[in-house]
Amino acid sequence: MAREFQRGHKAKISDLTPGTDLYVGVQIAAPGLTFDISCFGLDADEKLSDDRYFIFFNQPKSPEESVQLLGAQSGDTESFRVTLDRIPAGIHKLSFTATLDGAGQMSQIGPGYIRIVAGGEEVVRYAFTGSEFTTERAVMLGDFYLKDVWRFAAVGQGFDGGLDALLKNFGGEVAEEEEAPAAPQAAPAFAPPAQAT
Repeated sequence: MAREFQRGHKAKISDLTPGTDLYVGVQIAAPGLTFDISCFGLDADEKLSDDRYFIFFNQPKSPEESVQLLGAQSGDTESFRVTLDRIPAGIHKLSFTATLDGAGQMSQIGPGYIRIVAGGEEVVRYAFTGSEFTTERAVMLGDFYLKDVWRFAAVGQGFDGGLDALLKNFGGEVAEEEEAPAAPQAAPAFAPPAQAT
């Protein structure tokens, strides 16, 4: 039977399951809205000191595959595989987030959750609804964090701004849109040398 967490609840992973190979599922939806679900691998200062640990649709796994984006499955909008004993020593927190892609705000979402499944059994679920938020465009849903042992915290903290603001909060760099280069001047067409007559 899965434990139901409320915002702020914390537990040692070892109290939830003896396993270290975990499935993390996120369910979040609202009519007409699109969401990006991501995982930030943060250092001891809670910063993204290595961009390879920003796991999202364009970078679906960490270098040693300790965190892998799996896609929508089993009723989840997005899912991840987390192998705790493969996470490198420099990573102290995995922060799972949802951000709006386009217009909208988190108050518009329906019932959602973040859950952990181990060995095919759901061991914990933190449920949330749009009524817990207002104009935020991002939500920090839950964290795995290292404090002598790996633990899980139900966060549920709204965050103004979208993915760019969240990236900056974690110390990451936002890729700037590059301006299209100016059209090159027309080069003279190739012409063979004129033949002497």
